[in-house]
This record gives sequence, C-alpha cells and structure tokens, in this order.
Amino acid sequence: LLLYYDTLKLKPTMKSSLVLAALLLGNFASTLAFSPRPTSTSSPAPLAASSSTALHGIRSAVARARDSLLSRERTDEDLKSGIAFFYDRSSKLWEDVWGEHMHHGYYIPEDRTDHVQAQIDLIDEVLKWAGVGDDGKTPKKVVDVGCGIGGSSRHIVRKYEGATANGITLSPYQAQRGNELAKEQGLEDRASFQVADALNQPFPSNTFDLVWSLESGEHMPDKQKFVNELLRVAAPGGRIIIVTWCHRDLLPGEPCLSTKEEKILAKINRAYYLPKWCSVADYVSLLEKAGAENIKREDWSYIIAPFWKAVIKSSLNLKSLVGLLKSGFSTIRGAYAMLLMLKGFNAGVIKFGLITCTKKDE
Repeated sequence: LLLYYDTLKLKPTMKSSLVLAALLLGNFASTLAFSPRPTSTSSPAPLAASSSTALHGIRSAVARARDSLLSRERTDEDLKSGIAFFYDRSSKLWEDVWGEHMHHGYYIPEDRTDHVQAQIDLIDEVLKWAGVGDDGKTPKKVVDVGCGIGGSSRHIVRKYEGATANGITLSPYQAQRGNELAKEQGLEDRASFQVADALNQPFPSNTFDLVWSLESGEHMPDKQKFVNELLRVAAPGGRIIIVTWCHRDLLPGEPCLSTKEEKILAKINRAYYLPKWCSVADYVSLLEKAGAENIKREDWSYIIAPFWKAVIKSSLNLKSLVGLLKSGFSTIRGAYAMLLMLKGFNAGVIKFGLITCTKKDE
C-alpha cells in the first residue's frame, strides 16, 4: 500500500523514506533468504565463519539497495538470472489477476473494460497489421520468443489450422506452466515451451515461417544479436514480428534523450531487469543491416495507453495486494514501477513499437 503513495496522498518526504526502507529491508530479507546454509549436521559452523557470512550478507544487501537507489545498470549475466527470478516469482500473481496473456491490450475503443479480451485482440490486430495470411498462406511453424506462460502461442495455433508453436523463456516456472496449460487445453501436441536464451536459440536455421516476439525485445542486452537470431531461425520468406517497448525516436540533431527521460528509464530498468533502451528507428536500422526485407513500423502507444491504468487499478484490492506481498520484493518493486511506466508513456518517452519484416526468400 505504501508504494502507491500517489493514491494514498503521502507527502514526498514520507514517500522517499518509505521507499528507502522498503529497498533496504527487502534486499536484506532477500539476502538472508538466499544465503548459503550449512549442510552438515555433525557440528555447527565456526562462529567466525558464521559472522563472516552474516557480514557478507549485510554488505551485499546494502550494495544492492545502493544500486537500486542509484538505478545502476546490471551486467548481462545479472540481467539473465534476474529476469528468470523475477518471472518465476511474479507470473503466478499475474495469471491469478489477469489470466494467461502477459502483455498489453488493444484499447479501441479506449474506454473498453474487457481487459482479457483486449489482450487477445492485440494478438489478432498485430497479426492483421503485419499482413499474416494476406497471401493466402497461414503460418505452419511458429516460434514465440519470450513466450511468458504461452498465451500467444496457444491462441495462434488455435487461430491457424495445422500450426504448431515452440515457445522459449528464461523462466523455468513459465515454461512449466505453459506446458501445463497446453495440456489442459488439449494443445500439448501443437504448443510446447522450454527454457532457452533468445540470443542463442536451440533451433536450426531456416525453421519457422512466423517468428513472433511480443514484449520481450526490451529484455535483450544485445539488440543486434537479437535481430540476427530472429532472422536466422526464420524460414526463407518467413515473417518476423517484433512488438516491444522502446524509447521515442530522437529528433534530427538530437544526440540522446534528456537527463530526465534517462532517469525514468533507468528506474524502470532496475525494477524489470532491462538493459538500455533503443528506439523503433534503431530496430529498423538493425534489421536493414541484417538484410531484412519489407520492413514496416508503427507506433501503437495511443492504442495501449489505458493498459497501465487498468493494471494499477486491478492491483488495488485485497487479493492482489496479498498475492503481491507473497511474491516477494522483486515483484513489489515491479508493481511500484508500474507508476513509472505510466509516467513514461504520458511523458512520451516510452513508445509501444511494432516492427515487421520478412527474411529474404532464397
């Protein structure tokens, strides 16, 4: 509750103190929870060693709290492990509140309140925008890069007769849950999910006629490698669709974002385990460099604008708050960052970008 200081009308000084306390206590509790425990039952650990471990734990907690407060960038390895941990802890809560689709919704008209259907509509509208099926050919082999718990994959294989989908995620929980839901829905022979790195996918080249990445590109620390890998696994003539959070395109002669804009993004990065952001224009340049064809882009920020307000509102009830507390500190911090996402969208620094292209037909 205290993290929703705007809703509760707390004074800024009180808010700062509470957030600092949450960071310190949360990081310290996390350190204690995951500190190594003695495995031998024959004799207790020496007092000096025990004191040293406790001291190291305190120092680690303080260091993480400091890094969070300063919004420092994480290393690629920290990002990878952090993403897995974050989604292992938060995915159940999201599913309990919002269902199997872990992405924005399509809000036309903007006052719609059927949020789950809005998420399903987003998938269909993106496929329509990208021209999937316009040539009379529907996808048969789909890869879902950053699949969550598999909502998009299962919807797509139901939509296109005979299609199969392989989903990859860094989260063991998400992969397991995706497979459970596929079995429950009678789709275990058509949709499967596994733990894998999007920058090093476990698939042969030239495999998929639809490469689908819905809100996962923002997690990729090496965007060129990400784009190259999407094109590698695509079949000749295959369609690639990237839907992702981006920062706004820079204006002509503008070297970088403003300091204020960078600070907003840096805080979001700490909460959601994100690397540096790029723009839609950057993605287009990377795709051109990689040899993609028929590149098309669009900004759908206005279409998904009501989403974050709806998410924040849905979390302000007893069930959601209890689930949030049970999920742990990283999920609580992610919930707080929803306010920053809303602020970023309203300020125009965060954009919801769509990019599609095809692989050269050999």
